[in-house]
Amino acid sequence: MNGTQTTRRSFLRALTAAGAAAPLLARAERLEASLPHGSFAPRFDAGDPDAIRRLRSHYLLSDDLVYLNHASIGTVPEPVIRAHAGYLELCESYPSLYVWGAVWREVAEDVRRSAADLLGCDVDDLAITHNTTEGFNVLAHGLPLRPGDEVLFSSLNHAGAAVAWDVLKQRLGFSVRRFDFPVMRAAELTPEEVVALHADAVRPETRVLVVPHIDNMIGLNHPVRGIADAARAAGVEFVLVDGAQSAGMIPLDLPALGVDAYAMSPHKWLQAPKGLGLFWVSPGTRTLLPRMWHKTAGTRLEGTARKYEDYSTRAWPAVVALGDALAFQASIGEAEKTRRYEALWRHVRERVEVDGRLRWRSPFAPGLRSMIVAVEVAGAEAPAVARSLLDSVGAEMRAFGGSLNTLRLSPNVATTESELDRVLEAAASTGA
Repeated sequence: MNGTQTTRRSFLRALTAAGAAAPLLARAERLEASLPHGSFAPRFDAGDPDAIRRLRSHYLLSDDLVYLNHASIGTVPEPVIRAHAGYLELCESYPSLYVWGAVWREVAEDVRRSAADLLGCDVDDLAITHNTTEGFNVLAHGLPLRPGDEVLFSSLNHAGAAVAWDVLKQRLGFSVRRFDFPVMRAAELTPEEVVALHADAVRPETRVLVVPHIDNMIGLNHPVRGIADAARAAGVEFVLVDGAQSAGMIPLDLPALGVDAYAMSPHKWLQAPKGLGLFWVSPGTRTLLPRMWHKTAGTRLEGTARKYEDYSTRAWPAVVALGDALAFQASIGEAEKTRRYEALWRHVRERVEVDGRLRWRSPFAPGLRSMIVAVEVAGAEAPAVARSLLDSVGAEMRAFGGSLNTLRLSPNVATTESELDRVLEAAASTGA
């Protein structure tokens, strides 16, 4: 029995234990029977074009769209959409059970366990939130910072992990400083140089360092453990990580990173329903970081990260469907997913190398690269190129203007090499 079936069966058991009425149980049983059983992607082989085509058939993307924007918004596979819709229908058949019943919370604990297994962490250290930005707002509002303390991050930091600090600094008295990351040198950087860039930026007053595990512009896979160790050696107390682009793309072992908190958005590479987040907080940091929402009285939630999701009413069907999304990714297999992303990365890299009209702008070192790649079209403005590509070949991607001037390609496991070739050839033809 796969992870999704286990979640659905536990859902039925929870309904039965709650004494649900017979019509509700019958509806739940029909839902369970109607959804896919067995593995979503049996024996997926990253090197088999037929397996890739079968995987692609699970997505609802339009046939005339080449979707290369998973770093912004992922696409939810059809089995997960069906499960989510079924949970919505079920909860509306008995709304008070949906709003106040314990059933959804019990099944959500199975989802939390699945997410914790993926992230290599303890279930008590993980909250199911709404997005990465929420995690950083909890941190910015709650960490015990004093006047004179500094929050530091590079120019690669995303707004979701930055704006809360900027807004709160005047009211709470701490300062915020950005240092310029040398994005134009990304292709030649080594892991040791990336660590040194962060360590050298630390000052005596720096108490917090914020790092994107994988940034959303050039796809730099930061050597987080090395950065965390160097920052602590320089006197930094809290190392906080934006994992919006890493969860679901690369293997993770959060406790091994040596950081204090790690916020994620499963709607990108885990392809979960929108409006969900994961927020890991180390046990030591939790003692210093109060909850932001208060619905449950007393101290029952204080010992775990669950205190950061004390929302009362919430979209339980989406939370439960996160379990289906995790099971879908597990059915692909982490090793095969990694192999597929490496093949796509190499394909884009080799295609850019042989075309003088294109320039590679992402990290090249094996320890620093990811499935987010930045490509410049010589003699052309990237935002204009992106608009042209959407019209000409149906390619959806993010573009960055200014000095970076790059197209950001963020394909998925099911993206084909022929799609990438078509887009890159069309992009190159727009250049000087």
